[in-house]
Amino acid sequence: MKLWDKGVQVDKKIEQFTVGMDRELDLELAAFDVLGSLAHIEMLQSIGLLEKKELKLIQEELRKIYSSIKNDAFVIEDGIEDVHSQIEYLLTQALGDIGKKIHSGRSRNDQVLLDLKLFTRNKLEEIVREARLLFDLLIEKSNTYKDVLIPGYTHLQVAMPSSFGLWFGSYAESLTDDLLVLQSAYKVVNQNPLGSGAGYGSSFPLNRQMTTDLLGFDNLSYNVVYAQMGRGKMEFTVLSALANMAMTIAKLAMDACLYNSQNFNFLSFPDELTTGSSIMPHKKNPDVFEVIRANANALQMLPAQIQAVTSNLPSGYHRDYQLTKEFFMPSFDKMLSCLEMTRIMLSEVKINEEVLNDERYQYLFTVEEVNKMVVDGVPFRDAYKKVGQLVEEGAFKHEGEINHVHEGSLGNLCNDRIVCKMNETFVAFNFHKTKEAYMNLLNRI
Repeated sequence: MKLWDKGVQVDKKIEQFTVGMDRELDLELAAFDVLGSLAHIEMLQSIGLLEKKELKLIQEELRKIYSSIKNDAFVIEDGIEDVHSQIEYLLTQALGDIGKKIHSGRSRNDQVLLDLKLFTRNKLEEIVREARLLFDLLIEKSNTYKDVLIPGYTHLQVAMPSSFGLWFGSYAESLTDDLLVLQSAYKVVNQNPLGSGAGYGSSFPLNRQMTTDLLGFDNLSYNVVYAQMGRGKMEFTVLSALANMAMTIAKLAMDACLYNSQNFNFLSFPDELTTGSSIMPHKKNPDVFEVIRANANALQMLPAQIQAVTSNLPSGYHRDYQLTKEFFMPSFDKMLSCLEMTRIMLSEVKINEEVLNDERYQYLFTVEEVNKMVVDGVPFRDAYKKVGQLVEEGAFKHEGEINHVHEGSLGNLCNDRIVCKMNETFVAFNFHKTKEAYMNLLNRI
């Protein structure tokens, strides 16, 4: 069964080529197709295209289908093109001609757009919640190890004192910015395309604001042509935001690999979280972070793939867009696994609290000595030259404690303020609005 079937048998190779991976990927859209249909039929009844008794019958069947999806019993049967066709087929099998009325006032184009947006909203919520768990762990580690000093590096050369508190906290604050960017993408997603049809609207008096409210959207994609132009653009926007977060995770993974090496020896991981070598008995490899790094780097390439498929297309729908699903939809689980595995690894990290006992870090405090001389009245450039001379002569020594007090420094991490930034961003997603809308659709009498 195909929604566009007009009785002509399509060549099987042509069909297979054009359908691609849609049947497999559409299973992930099934629950959202049902939710969209529940909102759509309620709107159809409000404008007189369904009788109240017909609405009730379709609602009951759609809820049965939704339950089968949640229980992993839903399948797209052989000979049925996609999830939209399967659901309409099940409704028609159960209700006869009443089931055929569900497609009034919409096209498969705006139906796919809607399903993808509902799917994306859900996946973004999962990512935000997992990122929040990692953020909380990073803040906890930052506070725990705020007084444990490590070398800071520039050009991979020993530079100035840092700390594990600064290191963990830096990635926590990076995640707050990542969620701000993700929130912007979420707002782009959270606009209702339903009612745009094939990109040119409908002669039916559709109530698009009603479906917007029923599905918990914040806004409408008003212009019906633009609603269809949003296909590809939405995916690019979301993947760009994911790439931004992936950049944070890739850098953290690289640091972890570097700091875990014998040459640095800043941190280590339990044996059960590392892997060995087939030839070298002593090896304890940070393979998890290496795979995280690879996946995070691959995620950063996905926006370019979207551009490659969609950048030169004119307005209106084109079948090219179907290909974007194949690398857009799996990206969320890849990002989720990177976040989760980073959290698992860091929850078991072992910190070396004696890093600075190594003599190679003896010049770590040259800037501290320069600053001390400046406080005592020596002009900065003169102090710089004097300390540099001591280093050249091998006579440099630093005694006493370091005293960094400005916001965000060693002695004043400002983690409480970073947590406030995260809390404000997290709450602003307003995820409960979507959940309430779905519960109302599924339980409405």
